[in-house]
Amino acid sequence: FVNYPKFWQIMWNTLRISLYSLLTFPFPVIFAILLNDLRNGWFKRTAQMLTYAPHFISTVVLCSMTILFLNRETGVINSFVELLGGTRKDWMAQSSLFAPIYVITDLWQNLGWNSIIYLAALSSLSPDLLDASYVDGANRWHILWYIYLPHLMPTVIVMLLLKMGTLVNIGFEKVFLLQNTLNIDSSTVLSTYVYDLGMVKGQYSYSAAVGLFEHIINITMVVVFNTLSRKVTDTSLW
Repeated sequence: FVNYPKFWQIMWNTLRISLYSLLTFPFPVIFAILLNDLRNGWFKRTAQMLTYAPHFISTVVLCSMTILFLNRETGVINSFVELLGGTRKDWMAQSSLFAPIYVITDLWQNLGWNSIIYLAALSSLSPDLLDASYVDGANRWHILWYIYLPHLMPTVIVMLLLKMGTLVNIGFEKVFLLQNTLNIDSSTVLSTYVYDLGMVKGQYSYSAAVGLFEHIINITMVVVFNTLSRKVTDTSLW
């Protein structure tokens, strides 16, 4: 597999999507803090419902919605672009846009759901501590930097370590459903390559070896970053 001519292209496609996804990691934390500070109960419940709901949309439906929204002729995105004076384009046919489309739709689908664990962590924060901080003259920025973030940091580190364990493990379904002949060069990742080898070409032993290669990288990443985290922050998975 390492000698395969497209090895580096497949690895780069996989890592690019993973790194883009990693850049969105802080958004659920920020969203949880914003939700936690909301005092209007009705608005807070509405915001939670609207952001949690996309998580329960199946991958097939999500990809169908994405393709329909980005359609060149009838897509709402192109209609909006044209309204602003731009020109319609076939978004799904551009290889360079595949990774951003994948990550943005993933963020939309999972932003609210991923924020739940951080909201749970914030719920254990003592109200007396916040009241005492306000009495001492702390503003919202002080509360954020000196209370919220230190309190969330152990949870954030654990979630980040788990995220690093899937650095080269891009979900198969969504990539496969968004893939087409025009963006195939940038949408071929390890999971779709393993599927093509095993299920389409019948090379079961080779595809199993590539899958094992993927899992070895994931385990190595978890061990390395867990060791670094334990030395630097005293927080680790084991």
